[in-house]
Amino acid sequence: MAKNSQLARWKRPKFSTRKYNRCSICGRSGGYLRRFQLCRLCFRELVWQGLIPGVKKASW
Repeated sequence: MAKNSQLARWKRPKFSTRKYNRCSICGRSGGYLRRFQLCRLCFRELVWQGLIPGVKKASW
């Protein structure tokens, strides 16, 4: 979980060029998937629960 100070800075950057992507659930900045606006960990959890339509866990 990201610090509250980091989340506050992320929501209102001083300059528009300083924006960067964060997970909409946990606020994590690394491992971000733009298409879903989630980090890899939250994405994996939601897919496992079946909450993201059209995506399923791969197994072979």
